Amino acid sequence: MFRINPQSGVPMYLQLIEQVRHAIEAGALRPGDQLPGMRRLAEQLVMNPNTVAKAYREMEHAGLIALRHGAGAFVAETTAGNRRAVREGRASVKRTVAALRAQGLDDGAIRRLFESELAETGGEVRRK
Repeated sequence: MFRINPQSGVPMYLQLIEQVRHAIEAGALRPGDQLPGMRRLAEQLVMNPNTVAKAYREMEHAGLIALRHGAGAFVAETTAGNRRAVREGRASVKRTVAALRAQGLDDGAIRRLFESELAETGGEVRRK
């Protein structure tokens, strides 16, 4: 299910987090689904179990998963509402990217604009 590229330059635990996040947002993982055990996943991905444990802790802190002592890791129930927000956000981004391309900006410039805006807002979540 997950694939890690040790040569990518991105820390392996971050790759795992992003892949789990993507699977949740895409609906491949649903609230309540159990993730593989840390040791088993470490063996499958050929990585240190401590690295998987770090990723699981970070995902728990971010609210993506719930760790249940003795039972394992499960996709958090609160992520169901996020899927709708992600779908709507993706549509907004698509429109924005199309508009920026129409203004003559290339992918690199568009990416820098998004990254700059994210850096300026500091990860704030704005609610209507």
